[in-house]
Amino acid sequence: MTDTPAKTLYEKIFDAHCVANDGEESLLYIDLHLIHEVTSPQAFSGLAEKARRVRRPELTLATMDHAIPTTSLSLDDCSSESKRQLEALTANCNDYDIPLFPMGDEKQGIVHVIAPEQGRIMPGMTVVCGDSHTSTHGAFGALAFGIGTSQVEHVLATQTLRVTRAKTMSITLTGALAVGVTAKDIALYVIGKLGARGGTGFVIEYRGECISSLSMESRMTLCNMSIEAGAKSALIAPDETTYHYLKPLMDSFKLEQNMSQRWQTLFTDDNAKFDKSLTLDVSKLSPQVTWGTSPDQVISVNDTIPTACTTSSERALHYMNLNEGDAIDGLAVDVVFIGSCTNSRIEDLRHAASIAKLGKVSPSVRAIVVPGSVAVKTQAEKEGLDKIFIDSGFEWRHPGCSMCLGMNSDQLLPGQRCASTSNRNFEGRQGAGGRTHLMSPLMAAAAALSGRIVDVRTWL
Repeated sequence: MTDTPAKTLYEKIFDAHCVANDGEESLLYIDLHLIHEVTSPQAFSGLAEKARRVRRPELTLATMDHAIPTTSLSLDDCSSESKRQLEALTANCNDYDIPLFPMGDEKQGIVHVIAPEQGRIMPGMTVVCGDSHTSTHGAFGALAFGIGTSQVEHVLATQTLRVTRAKTMSITLTGALAVGVTAKDIALYVIGKLGARGGTGFVIEYRGECISSLSMESRMTLCNMSIEAGAKSALIAPDETTYHYLKPLMDSFKLEQNMSQRWQTLFTDDNAKFDKSLTLDVSKLSPQVTWGTSPDQVISVNDTIPTACTTSSERALHYMNLNEGDAIDGLAVDVVFIGSCTNSRIEDLRHAASIAKLGKVSPSVRAIVVPGSVAVKTQAEKEGLDKIFIDSGFEWRHPGCSMCLGMNSDQLLPGQRCASTSNRNFEGRQGAGGRTHLMSPLMAAAAALSGRIVDVRTWL
């Protein structure tokens, strides 16, 4: 009898969902399809042109998040283009019987925040969305990745997707994090080590003692940011932390069944081979801050900006109005943004509030806090976090993607410098001519009070 070949977690999930394979591509069954207003209109138009229905509307979930205002719950406060997108999403969801959480709904929020908090993400699932940061859900041991608009249409019509098998990468994180260092700092550190294209073609599996100690919110942050290293997706094997997060969100019997029948197999076998492996000790890691216009242009807060050795780094320095050898600690900021699908969960807001309560927002800074969902906002208000932020001088907003990508009125002005908890710092990402420095919620809150980028550990 031939022994079953050892497999990685990615290979197990992929093979369990493979409907067909032609040698080059596989047809993968999709367990959950998340949609929003920006990447779905063209897909629905394609369905209508071909007179097709949505194959499994009950396995499709829609929310409004990217283009909505965060200062109002009225469609009339959207731009004309955003309003058309939101109205189209409403009409399409009505026509195809797809559950939708519109502005003002108690379940509305950023797509990658609401799906986990509603218990829709389970270990071993396949999850897709027309958004690159779908990898967030890999924190649950789900194979989750972003897709293009044409692929959105394909999943809507067939509940399957044609894909090529990815390569596998193991990143083992050892050591315990120091005070003031968070999963966001790990994510930026890993991206800096791999480079913006170092993960291209790979699904990363995070392993090691550091991962075991992270909360689910922190694991989601880490998996979310893996895309910025070029990875297809990221995974963390489910464990007791996963179970305890899901337990209050799901029917106990269903959860126990899944644990006994599926979770016990959702790990990488001892003899399984990864295409690439990396081990990093994070015990001496310091808070990380980006200095350029790519997430891999990152340094510790106590370091100086490195020498420009490429055309892209020279351009980044020019765009950011910085020089080689400049200290990042002490750099003045104009705006602070705490939010996005990376860092807008209740844990993130608790971290930021723990600093905000220590002082007042600098008079030179505009600081906004945007919860990731109505549920997060409600919980934060129940804990009094909103009062801490408001009393300190932060603006307390309604849920949405907000300044992460600047598709609404939450944008930087040309030349403004922003301390941001979002995931991308590309040129013009948060507004034409805006300059973005990525960092953790702890670091962003400290920047708001100080009026400049500082080592948050001096506040703790």
